[in-house]
Amino acid sequence: MAFSHPELWTFASTWYRFLDVHAPLESFRSLITEDAEFVFPEITVKGFAGYQGWYDKVVTIFFDEQHTLRVADIESETDSECVAHVVVNWHASIWTPPAPLSTRLMMDADQTWTVRRTDQGLKVSKYVVNGMTYEPGSCKL
Repeated sequence: MAFSHPELWTFASTWYRFLDVHAPLESFRSLITEDAEFVFPEITVKGFAGYQGWYDKVVTIFFDEQHTLRVADIESETDSECVAHVVVNWHASIWTPPAPLSTRLMMDADQTWTVRRTDQGLKVSKYVVNGMTYEPGSCKL
C-alpha cells in the first residue's frame, strides 16, 4: 500500500504534539519500532529503551515547547517503508540553574525519517537530525 502525504503529515504532527505536551513516554511506544535508531545532535540511541533515556532527559531541560511541522515529504518508498524529509520549527524555553532567567531556543530542525507500515500503524524505524538553522535571537544548544 502506498504511503500518502496526509498520512505522513498526520503521523509527524502526532509525534510533535506528544513532544509539545511532554506526553507520557508510553504514548511513543506505538510510534517506534523495536529496532529504531535515533540520531540526535548530542547522542545516538537505539530502541525504545534508548529513546526513553533521551526523552527522560529532554523533558527536564525544555519547557513551553512548540513544534510546527513545515515539511513532511516522501522521498522514496517501498510497500512497507518510506524515507521522509521532515522539517520542524521548534521553539522552547530553557532554564539553567542558577540563572535568573530562562532563554529561548528558536530553530528549524531538518530531519530524515524512515517510517514503516506495520499492522499497528506507522512507526519510526530511523530518525536522523541532519542539521539545525537557528532564528535570530535564539540561544544555541
